[in-house]
Amino acid sequence: MMNTCDEVKKGGCEEAPKGGWHGTISFSFPRSLLFTPSLPLSFSSSPLLFFTSSHLLFLTLLSSLTLLSSCTSADATTETTESAATPVTVMQVRPSYTAATISVPGLFTTDDETALSFLSGGIVHSVLVKEGEAVKVGQLLATLEPTSIDAQVQQAQLAYEKAERDLQRAEALYRDSVISLETVQNARTGMGVAQQQLTAAQYGRRHAEIRAAGDGYVLRKFVNEGQLVGAGSPVLMVNGAGRGAWLLKAGLSDKDWAQVQVGDSATIHADAFPGQPMRAVVSSKSAGADQRTGTFLVELRIIDPQLGLASGLYGKAAIRTRGRADAIAIPYEALLDGDADHGHVFVAGADSKAHKQAVTVHGITNTHVLVSGLDTTARLIVKGGPYLTEGSTVVVR
Repeated sequence: MMNTCDEVKKGGCEEAPKGGWHGTISFSFPRSLLFTPSLPLSFSSSPLLFFTSSHLLFLTLLSSLTLLSSCTSADATTETTESAATPVTVMQVRPSYTAATISVPGLFTTDDETALSFLSGGIVHSVLVKEGEAVKVGQLLATLEPTSIDAQVQQAQLAYEKAERDLQRAEALYRDSVISLETVQNARTGMGVAQQQLTAAQYGRRHAEIRAAGDGYVLRKFVNEGQLVGAGSPVLMVNGAGRGAWLLKAGLSDKDWAQVQVGDSATIHADAFPGQPMRAVVSSKSAGADQRTGTFLVELRIIDPQLGLASGLYGKAAIRTRGRADAIAIPYEALLDGDADHGHVFVAGADSKAHKQAVTVHGITNTHVLVSGLDTTARLIVKGGPYLTEGSTVVVR
């Protein structure tokens, strides 16, 4: 019988190295690929002794497929890592003046409006004018019941006359060396006090009636005949016949008051003059809140008032503030978790991570939100923020 090596040589197959090829292969494929039909098969004690050139080609192809599979797996791992990063759009934060418009209602008035009152309290005897009535300078407008005031004047007059007599008697006695100089001096002091009391009583009597200080109009009447009023209580409100500048007085909240500055421009619309806006400028702002309303008063001086403007008319002003330098205008979609004047935004860090940052909201315009608290070097995430959490990996698109 022919040995295994001779059979292999006659069949034209390649002889295995001494000792044969060693290894373990586990695969399955058609018999036609493994063996040439015309060749007899014979196996030696070596593990594998049956590979031809065609068989080596097949193994090479199989190795290539395995390598390709490994590369594909590595690419898939890389792609998975990249897909884990959230794509975002960023903008560079830059400080700028962010002007805002504040709308506030108010009432028209003039800068020469005057509230007239009595110097002392008493019962109103007469009110001689009506609201809207024109008055002339020196015209009598209202009076108090004079009985009590006239009695005070009479008492002061009598006290003065007595003090004058006492002084004359003391001086005569002093010349006769009957009384001392001190007694004369005391009499002189008494007369001076009585004279000042008479002057005060006469002054109060003159102000028991109200007269017009100038030409103008009666704007409001606060009391009627027979009403008891206190000293200084307003009785009539008058203004000067169109000579004063027209104003719009309005009350602002503390937040709006802080933004408005003297000199800010404004546009005023009045329902009585539709389609006829008036230009104005903030002329003054109060330094304290109104005790009744809790608002802060501002006055807007009207540059071009409409003819026929009346005190007390309703108007609405749009005040254009100069803005604040520390506020930044950001898109609406960049602000997250807004609550009153607080909110959060995400910024993209140098480590390709998203970082949550708190901001303060100062106002809202038609196109932006005005906030502060952002570093001017930060990259603000304006798109993709709702899908992020603190430390999320981001990729800037």
